[in-house]
Amino acid sequence: MDTRDWPIRAKLTALVVTPVAALLALWIFATTLTFGPALDLLAARTLLSDFGRPGEQVVAELQRERRASVIQLAGTGTLPALTEQRRRTDEAVAELRRSIGGQRLRDASDGLLDARLDAFGAALEALPAGRGFIDRRQVDRAGAIGLYSGMISSAFQAFAATAALPDPELNREALALTALGRARELLGQSDAVLAGAFVAGRFAEGEQLRLVQTIANERFLAESAVADLPAVDRAAYQRLVEGEAFVRLRTMQEQLLVAGSSGRPPVDARNWQTSQEAVQQGLRDFELSQADGLAERSVPVAVRILVRLGAAGVLGLAAIVVSLLVAVRVGRTLARRLTGVRGAALELAEHRLPDVVARLRRGEHVDVAREAPPLAYGADEIGDVGRAFTEVSRVAVRSAIDEVTLRRGLNEVFLNLARRSQGLVHRQLALLDGMERRAEDPDELAELFRVDHLATRLRRHAEDLVILAGAAPGRGWRQPVALLDVVRGAVSEVEAYDRVDIGRVDPAGLLGRAVADVIHLLAELIENATTYSPPESRVEVTGGAVPRGYVVEVTDHGLGMSPQAVEDANRKLATPPEFDPTDSARLGLFVVARLAVRHGVRVTLRSEVPGGVTAVVLVPADLVTDEPPIAPPTRDRPAASVTRLTTLPRPRSGRGTRERPDQTVLPFAPARTSSVEAAPDGDGLPRRVRRRGPVARPRTPVAGDAPAPRTPEEIRRQMSALQTGTARGRRDGAAVHPVPPGRPDPPARPDGARGTGSGAAAESTPPPAGPAAAPEPTATERDA
Repeated sequence: MDTRDWPIRAKLTALVVTPVAALLALWIFATTLTFGPALDLLAARTLLSDFGRPGEQVVAELQRERRASVIQLAGTGTLPALTEQRRRTDEAVAELRRSIGGQRLRDASDGLLDARLDAFGAALEALPAGRGFIDRRQVDRAGAIGLYSGMISSAFQAFAATAALPDPELNREALALTALGRARELLGQSDAVLAGAFVAGRFAEGEQLRLVQTIANERFLAESAVADLPAVDRAAYQRLVEGEAFVRLRTMQEQLLVAGSSGRPPVDARNWQTSQEAVQQGLRDFELSQADGLAERSVPVAVRILVRLGAAGVLGLAAIVVSLLVAVRVGRTLARRLTGVRGAALELAEHRLPDVVARLRRGEHVDVAREAPPLAYGADEIGDVGRAFTEVSRVAVRSAIDEVTLRRGLNEVFLNLARRSQGLVHRQLALLDGMERRAEDPDELAELFRVDHLATRLRRHAEDLVILAGAAPGRGWRQPVALLDVVRGAVSEVEAYDRVDIGRVDPAGLLGRAVADVIHLLAELIENATTYSPPESRVEVTGGAVPRGYVVEVTDHGLGMSPQAVEDANRKLATPPEFDPTDSARLGLFVVARLAVRHGVRVTLRSEVPGGVTAVVLVPADLVTDEPPIAPPTRDRPAASVTRLTTLPRPRSGRGTRERPDQTVLPFAPARTSSVEAAPDGDGLPRRVRRRGPVARPRTPVAGDAPAPRTPEEIRRQMSALQTGTARGRRDGAAVHPVPPGRPDPPARPDGARGTGSGAAAESTPPPAGPAAAPEPTATERDA
């Protein structure tokens, strides 16, 4: 039996129960051994009253019937006294049978006595048949004597079985009384033999020898039985045998012993009968009185045994109770202390340590001594375990502090690197914007567009580091932005933007505080869709309003994901785990989860048939608003304060067809002659056509062009004025020179800015322009 996995309470219970159960078993065994003999002594009176006296009466009646039957067989006629004697015998037998059949006698008797009572009853069953043999004279005197003697012998065997008392003195006295009864039975057999000889006038063949043997056996048994009697009883027996009847009977027995083997008995028949009846009655009375005394003496002995038994039982029971109480108390104390240690361990592992880590992540100060107080559980081994666990808990808390400090430092490193990269990327984008505006060669402009697109993606990856560090990206909008522009802005930040088809997108707006994060979230999902699908397949993006908000679906047609992988991904998207640097393959999933939790956006993945995965983005209703209207710029409303990613109407196909990547929307009208021409598309929207523009003339340097040193405040004011003037010029140019239907729009760059140079567009198909490009917010739009 393996007990290593048992609970400590079960082990302590086993330690307590096993010895107590053994002690209890020994107590019950000892009590039973002592209680049984006491009950046997108390049952002696029952045996005497229910079997001793009725059985002795049956024996006496059988002895008389035996003498009468022998007399009848010795004569020639029928003996009338035999019939009366048989009636008395039958009455005694009936009384005995009622006692034997009673439950009281059976309860007081043991197995041996039960068997001998049954044997005695079976022997008495032969009495009617024996009487028939005697009446028909089918048996001689010796056979009749043997018939009755056998029944009487069964009775004495049952008497001997009652002499099984636990007290040695009482048991020896009971056996002595049984032996005296047997001696009296032998005296009765001698009387039956002589009675037949007196009637027949002579001994039959072998009777005289049988008589001598019977007398010798009777004397031997009597002497042996008397030797085992107590001194008082021996003196009483001695006074009995010194009586006149005993002396006269003993004299006649001496005469019979020296008589010949044939002829008439040498004693007077009347004197023999008188002496024999007197001796029989005297011996019977002596036996009965001794039996009554024996029963009376057994009661005090039984009481003494019961008293000793009670004292021993009470002491044993008290010892068991004390042992049980001590064991239970010690066991409960051990169990309580061990349970306390276990509870403290679980409290630290499940509550204290996670709470310490959470507080450390919130930047709170943590006291190690307070969070891991010493466990006082005594000075024994359990106390040592408590003290050792206290040290372990303190080391665990310190390790948690060190780990959180390390994570915080790592996040700060991520954030520092990300901020530096963001600054460089923003400067790079501004530089590229200026280069695009000054470029005249279309091939050079196309290459600048590609670099611009790479810089836009690099900006998103830099924002990933900011998100991993737990901070918010720097981009932001104050006013709502159309969700169609948000989707286009996300597509423009994807490398394989030309594989993305924008389907039906219902009109709706997104609050400015969530625009940057939702663009980033959608860009991550769209890039995953393009990465994990075949290069020739398409990725579809659709959007629609639902009762709980707005749903954007990104569907690819790749190999898909297993059900278990989809379940794991959805669980991480619902409850983003702590960032694990070892799980870099799931970096995009972690970024999406972080962005979704920040604004309450729900992102789920589902498998498609026959293949592919659809990412469902549910934007909550509190972030969704009506699509902001397009207001034409005016002098009173500078372009920098426009709250849309575009300033012209947002084209939507009335037929619900997909938006092709080569279709663009003019964000503004160029202020000067453009280097591209527009050809009308199937849906009436302009499409860029490359052409060679005039070559720019080099600018002649002028003396004194070297800029004088300026303070940062002057530079900021000048840049702000330049930006405001540029926006005003674009607005005035759009108002003065409206765009004709065939007028080309400037080439688009991946982040939505438009080139204004005169060079031709790039040879390759550019990424979605205008509202889909999510340009950098202006100084008045940027929150951070």
